[in-house]
Amino acid sequence: MASNDELICQKFARIIGGQEGFAGGKCVATINRNEIKVKILGKRFRVTSSFSFESRDNQTGRALCLGRVALLQKEVENFVASILKQGIIVSSIHNEWLFDNPNLVYVNIEAVDDPLVFARKVGKALRN
Repeated sequence: MASNDELICQKFARIIGGQEGFAGGKCVATINRNEIKVKILGKRFRVTSSFSFESRDNQTGRALCLGRVALLQKEVENFVASILKQGIIVSSIHNEWLFDNPNLVYVNIEAVDDPLVFARKVGKALRN
């Protein structure tokens, strides 16, 4: 039988629109960005964004919620504006690869929040 956190993880992934994984008390939802065709050093690279929660407090329901979002440069401004407007911290904006084409930008986000509330906020920002 699934634990309460595992059931929340399933809902979390469904809200974000990602594939759910739960292990060691950590929930991760991964979104494949198949519409972005990227090559690194001339080879196909599969673009993914991931969101997680862990250390959920059983009394308050709040957890450490994190995200690593892969974006095209033209998507960064709207995503960051939406995330900040919803009270989520943007902890870094950076590239990870030197020879990617087109260039990807990664935005890391973090909050202590109810995981399902966080998922709805992320979902809204991803749709903007």
